[in-house]
Amino acid sequence: MKVLIVGSGGREHAIAWKVSKSPLVTEIFCAPGNPGIEEIAKCVEIDVGNIEKLVEFSREINIDLTIVGPEVPLVAGIVDAFKKEGLSIIGPSKKAAQLEGSKAFSKNFMEKYNIPSARYDEVVTYEEACLALDQYSYPVVIKADGLAAGKGVLICENRKEAEAGLKDILLDKVFGDAGNKVVIEEFLEGIETSILCFVDKGKIVPMVSSQDHKRIFDGDKGPNTGGMGTYSPNYVYTDAIARKVDETILQPTLKGIQDEAMDYVGILFIGLMITKEGPKVLEYNVRFGDPETQVVLPRLETDLVEIFQAMIKNELSNIDIKWNDKAAVCVVLASGGYPGSYEKGKKIAGMEQMDQDIIAFHSGTKTIDGDLTTNGGRVMGVTAIADSINSAKEKAYYNVEKISFDGKQYRKDIATV
Repeated sequence: MKVLIVGSGGREHAIAWKVSKSPLVTEIFCAPGNPGIEEIAKCVEIDVGNIEKLVEFSREINIDLTIVGPEVPLVAGIVDAFKKEGLSIIGPSKKAAQLEGSKAFSKNFMEKYNIPSARYDEVVTYEEACLALDQYSYPVVIKADGLAAGKGVLICENRKEAEAGLKDILLDKVFGDAGNKVVIEEFLEGIETSILCFVDKGKIVPMVSSQDHKRIFDGDKGPNTGGMGTYSPNYVYTDAIARKVDETILQPTLKGIQDEAMDYVGILFIGLMITKEGPKVLEYNVRFGDPETQVVLPRLETDLVEIFQAMIKNELSNIDIKWNDKAAVCVVLASGGYPGSYEKGKKIAGMEQMDQDIIAFHSGTKTIDGDLTTNGGRVMGVTAIADSINSAKEKAYYNVEKISFDGKQYRKDIATV
């Protein structure tokens, strides 16, 4: 069968890498892809937002299955467009994608279905937002309602920071239309964990746990990024916590999806905070996480394409999904200046020196005149697999040192417990 993967980052590279191991697959295409993906798939120059062109390409090439990586085309309705043409695709409908596309929509959903989460207020003006702040202690969380490339969440330590953040979002429009509405939330204390789930119309199946490191600097300091590294399994995610999450979060979420008549056949990412009161939802994402995918999929034993085929037939309950007991650590190498402004086109050296069992998932790379160069804020994720978190961490960092480019920055404390 022919598979199309939509996207160009580390998540899509990880998906392509896993799909390439399926004996069911004869050809893999990726739109638009990157140099790392190009080693295992044919990259086609179609932007992820050009849904009409993606549909046209899929019909011309007779694509059997499309997997959507990023949130933007999902929120724009790519799944509806593909299904209208009778094309098989993994992802939620435009209506269901609002769970990520609108923070206010997702918070209202959680409230309606009694899913534990942080107390919140939804505001549209700066004046209204400042009044709402009176109801919160610090730190406080401020979220742009719409999609902001993983950077629309501010954790403010005091009133001055909160007012400045609200001004940036609501008045100065630093996130554009994504900031037309803001959600103010109480700050939840605890340990974060990420749970990716397979979902069809009758079943939700969690994958193995992981933990993302969002802040740019060691010790969880500095501004939020798209993710600076991750590891799996998450040490706090015990069997008892997993049972609690299933009972209070996964099953009510599935019930809500069904009751709201959402067409959801895809991946649901649930960001959790394990608090003293129990697990609470930080956010929903409607696709594989990045860089969580880079440590979760290497632990998957079952054929990913077989799982997707079962989901499309609404037979997820009939497939036994198996995972290995290994540990995985991914360290993200970023451009100097990220998550602020940064330069592109820096030559990347040392890739050939990496150990054979290390996987470098490309995120923001480009080939220029035969040289691999930087082409994004997050350049690549160096992933190591081992028998323990500590061993995987040592392997990952040992190989991180072999890769060089001007301005390279990375966190030194990924997977540090």
